[in-house]
Amino acid sequence: MDKKELFESRGQKQVFRFWGELSEEERANLNSQAAEIDLEELDKLVATLVKGGSGQASVDFSALEPAPYISIPENVDTDPDWQEAKRLGEEALESGKVAAFTVAGGQGTRLGYDGPKGTYPVTPVKQKTLFQVFAEKIQAARVRYGCKLPWFIMTSDVNHAATVAFFEENKNFGLAEDSVVFFRQGRMPAVDHDGKIILESKGSIAMSPDGHGGALRALDRSGSFQAMEDDGIEILSYFQVDNPLVQPADPYFIGFHLKSGSTLSSKMLPKAYEKEKLGHFCVLNGVSQVVEYSDMPDELCALRDPDGQLSFRAGSIAIHVIDVKFARSLVAPESTVSLPFHRADKKIPFVNEAGEVQKTDTPNGVKFEMFVFDSIPFASNPIVIETTRLNDFSPVKNAEGTDSPETCKADQIKLFREWFTAAGIEIPSDYDKAIEVSALFAYTEDAFVEAWSKKPQELDFSSEIYVG
Repeated sequence: MDKKELFESRGQKQVFRFWGELSEEERANLNSQAAEIDLEELDKLVATLVKGGSGQASVDFSALEPAPYISIPENVDTDPDWQEAKRLGEEALESGKVAAFTVAGGQGTRLGYDGPKGTYPVTPVKQKTLFQVFAEKIQAARVRYGCKLPWFIMTSDVNHAATVAFFEENKNFGLAEDSVVFFRQGRMPAVDHDGKIILESKGSIAMSPDGHGGALRALDRSGSFQAMEDDGIEILSYFQVDNPLVQPADPYFIGFHLKSGSTLSSKMLPKAYEKEKLGHFCVLNGVSQVVEYSDMPDELCALRDPDGQLSFRAGSIAIHVIDVKFARSLVAPESTVSLPFHRADKKIPFVNEAGEVQKTDTPNGVKFEMFVFDSIPFASNPIVIETTRLNDFSPVKNAEGTDSPETCKADQIKLFREWFTAAGIEIPSDYDKAIEVSALFAYTEDAFVEAWSKKPQELDFSSEIYVG
């Protein structure tokens, strides 16, 4: 049975209704897209998430509790737990057990930028791209710990070719070619409210990425999980492409993960205000999980402890450490558990019976996506570690306002000024220009202080300053 007959037998004959009008190239594209679709899986999703309403049972939040977390002590350098974690993390890095993993399937559309988001310039002086920032941090960690620290990058169908070409043009930013691995994110078809697959043109299905939770399936399907295990990689350092302050190889974080026997650990930030758009780390009936900010009842968002702090203050910032074996177990064919799909109602361009492309002002279809934090309930002893904004989180999401290029550059400058102060560098009180430190010189405050003591540089405070 060919693809056309198969789809017709499963009630999806509209997918091939313009077959007779298509060119050979268009037919090949449609067949290729159809081959990506698991019709049995789609039927189940339509039954539960489309025809079954939201597919998500109403949650009783009356027993919801804030998740515990490991807070940052006043002095990390003298705290025995944090120093033990650092030792364990450094040992894991030095022994080659860690890989970096970046979810980079997005475009820079919301930034008014035409290209993969990872190619967007973000640093305050040199205008280095997100990808270059991460590459330099990974290279610095490789040198510091004497390890390979391979870098896995998940692209999407939309930006894969452009991303790979960007790395080739920049010679992988000095990283060995075989130490950077690219693979595509999976896609899912959009369906209408009757569960019928939507065509966006006569010869093309409306396909969309399957969410950051689909990263685990993509790692498996691409053979990356097997490559990791063959290479002795046991731990993934997971982060998203829009956050240049992230630490791709944080020994404290990795060490606490190992020390606790966790299979999935997460970083958190205390929420700045009640409605900040961060998910909440919670425990419900003894099970750890993340409750999205949009799903959290207002009264729980506003709930405060006697000291005035938000009770549900542990905000999720999409930074995780994940055991490779655990992640692989979630997508194995024999697995008894799997990440759930979620429904997203969207406005989806479509072709009508006459083959004309139509747009709609109201949601006319459903897309399916998975979230990586949905793996937390399945993890053994999942833990949450506190971090700070300047050390780990200043994303570039919006063209203006909060989480914009402007706020991100300001945060980078603030961080680097703190490093200067820690190293005893006196900054003139009226100095208001940009400062930037290359990760190849130092990518943490301690490393900067050490590097500066060994190799100080002449600084010209009449202009912008770059230390590289």
